[in-house]
Amino acid sequence: MDGHWIRSLRPALVGFGVIALGVGIAVYWGSQRWVHAMTLAQAMPPRGAASATLPADQVGLSDEQARAISVAPAGRREFVAHYAAVGSIDFDENLAVPVFSNYQGKIIKPLAEIGDRVRRGQALYTIDSPDLVNAESGLIAAAGAFELTTTALKRADDLRRVQGLADKDYEQAVSDQMAADASLKSAREAVRVFGKSAPEIDAIVAHRRIDPVLVVASPIDGRVTARAAQPGLLVQPGATPAPYTVADVSKLWLIANVAETDSPAFHAGQAMRVQVNAFPGRVFDARIAVLGATVDPTLHTLIVRAELDDTRHELRPGMLATFDIAADRPVSSTAVPLDGVVREGDGSFSIWVTSDRRRFTRRAVRLGLQQDGVHQVLDGLAPGELVVTKGAILLSNILNGNAGS
Repeated sequence: MDGHWIRSLRPALVGFGVIALGVGIAVYWGSQRWVHAMTLAQAMPPRGAASATLPADQVGLSDEQARAISVAPAGRREFVAHYAAVGSIDFDENLAVPVFSNYQGKIIKPLAEIGDRVRRGQALYTIDSPDLVNAESGLIAAAGAFELTTTALKRADDLRRVQGLADKDYEQAVSDQMAADASLKSAREAVRVFGKSAPEIDAIVAHRRIDPVLVVASPIDGRVTARAAQPGLLVQPGATPAPYTVADVSKLWLIANVAETDSPAFHAGQAMRVQVNAFPGRVFDARIAVLGATVDPTLHTLIVRAELDDTRHELRPGMLATFDIAADRPVSSTAVPLDGVVREGDGSFSIWVTSDRRRFTRRAVRLGLQQDGVHQVLDGLAPGELVVTKGAILLSNILNGNAGS
């Protein structure tokens, strides 16, 4: 009977034991959370207590909190100022030549296309020139007069030998021949300036035939960059547009406008790195050749012209380009890692300094350049001061009462 009663109570005893065990575990964890809360309460002073014992711009941390903050002496770094601007590629105007005809005439035939490479002296176009016709006509007349006076002088010389000619007549024949010789040389020179070679001039004299075709040749080695020549077009010296323009494109210009405030950092001969949108990732080397003499009174910018090497002929005038140029002399300044600087709501910047690694003071600073993961500090921090290098935002949150957010 007693054994049966005990067996009937066994499930109830087991259930009671389970309940007691659960209550014990709950009590244990509750006590641990209370101990942890008390520890944090002791480590972090109440919001009102901190302001009562520390100045308004200071934060005190416990050992546990301080372990989340990195502190190091402020060091010095070399900072190099970089300047950038947008410009465009252009021809080197010193190496771009508009090819005009020196004489009026109508174009007979263009001989080159845009983009063609040409050599110095290579024919670009031909014109029908009335001035050339006049010069060649004068050459033929002078050649005829020279032959006539030469024959007359020979005859006078023969007569003089047999005393059949007076001295004054012989001297006149000599004078006429000398004048004819001078006229022939002048006529040949007049035709030569039209571009005719000596063999071509000899052929005109020998055959007494006028060649009205004037050949206009390229004055330099380069590439045809513009063409306005069409058959039948009347051309005149200096009348724009030029029938052809030839440029040496091995060197190009980069034309850019830089801010007036940056202009003191630039000087002739300074190297720069150029990037072009058409070739992403590529860098072209250039060097400043000329700085503008005046500043644009409206935009307050200064023109900078750089010479750009393009030996592979990849760039084209008109392409958009950006350049980056480094200042010649680096500046040694106090440096703080990026994580050690806090940007305040009003746009100013601050850092945190300490002397004992427990109490931290917020200090406003003036920043300069940003380079290789550090800020240049222009004012507000001296080298060697202990400064927070990681966790500055956490300190600002604690100071502002937002440490738990």
